Amino acid sequence: MATKSSHAHSTSRTGSKGKSKIHKVMKEHKQGTLKSGSGKKVKRRKQAVAIALSEARKSGAKVPRKKKS
Repeated sequence: MATKSSHAHSTSRTGSKGKSKIHKVMKEHKQGTLKSGSGKKVKRRKQAVAIALSEARKSGAKVPRKKKS
């Protein structure tokens, strides 16, 4: 018998506004045109994801919180 996941709800963690913003930034990264705040080209996927989430948050989209270390 299959077990259910531990999550009580199955809604998306990111809203549609956030998804479109993240998609746009990741597409820029794939094309090689994404630049960081200092103007240098972004080479790492992890950095591109961080920029995408940050931009989505700034635009007021529903995006998960930053993980505290």
